[in-house]
Amino acid sequence: MDIWSKKKRSAVMAKIRSKDTKPEWLVRRYLYARGYRYRKNVKGLPGTPDIVLRKYGIVIFVHGCFWHGHEADGHLPKSNTGFWRDKITRNRERDARNKAELKRLGWKVMTIWECQLKPAVRQQTLLEMEYHINHTYLERFRVKKHPVPYAQEQDPPALAAEPEAPYGKGSQAFDVVEQADE
Repeated sequence: MDIWSKKKRSAVMAKIRSKDTKPEWLVRRYLYARGYRYRKNVKGLPGTPDIVLRKYGIVIFVHGCFWHGHEADGHLPKSNTGFWRDKITRNRERDARNKAELKRLGWKVMTIWECQLKPAVRQQTLLEMEYHINHTYLERFRVKKHPVPYAQEQDPPALAAEPEAPYGKGSQAFDVVEQADE
């Protein structure tokens, strides 16, 4: 049984925002302070990701535990349970489709749950997020290793493109002017 009338409940639910929520704000503020630049709520991508780090090839969704059915701490209201179960199931299916499409397009997808941004675990979550961003960037632009290590080769590859130049007194590489002792 709901404690509010239908009209009051509708007004309360209408005030719940889908963009610029506090959890999103926490993640964006951390990223910006650490030097990462991003775009937010990019409509051209499936699911309109909350944060897009184009340089890194990563999109980040910041999900509310209730609305997206987080299994760790999601719960259903006691009233109108059937409606909420169906709604959250549809949300989860939509999220899965959007993430699969983003992966097909070549994006790495990260999901940060609202409960992971509670004060007790926030710093750990943000550090792990940053680790994965940097790790993905390095994987993306990693230079391929030489197939045979130099230590196993007969002769190491030449490092200079110019021939060796003789240096020292009397060399032809440069003019040396000696002063006579007086």
